[in-house]
Amino acid sequence: MNNRTMKKIKNIAFIASENKNSELIEWSYFNRDLLLKHEIIATGSAINILEGTLNKPVCKLISGPLGGYKMLAEMIEEGKIDALIFFTSNETQHKDFEFLMESIKSNNIIAAFNKTSADFIFNSPLMSQEYFLKKPANISASQKKDNDALELKKDRSKVIKIKAA
Repeated sequence: MNNRTMKKIKNIAFIASENKNSELIEWSYFNRDLLLKHEIIATGSAINILEGTLNKPVCKLISGPLGGYKMLAEMIEEGKIDALIFFTSNETQHKDFEFLMESIKSNNIIAAFNKTSADFIFNSPLMSQEYFLKKPANISASQKKDNDALELKKDRSKVIKIKAA
């Protein structure tokens, strides 16, 4: 994906864990008016919840661990998703989840990992405006390896390199 402009109507994807369904129901009902202004994409159980609380069809994807994470990452790469909202517990164990996180970071996508961050995102005046989205500069593989291997600690004016365990 190259630099692009997000339209006023955003493409917003939702992922929800079964144990967070009641939280998503409550949140989506409370934010119904804000959500109705946008295109909604959902995986797994979030589909029925959002269609029910919004009374509007959503773009349906299979559950995250069953291939939905990979589908979302591909949609992000194609510029078809502007924001991704997570109502999940611990999804980080799945390999496709890591691919999705990398896609979010490398394409400068809005992401909320809890109810509070979702509230702040949806109540931002930018959600109802066009917004120029600049893709971050890619760092080289060697720079990424160095960044992953080292932790920098600043002590006043000197920087101490700490080797990763």
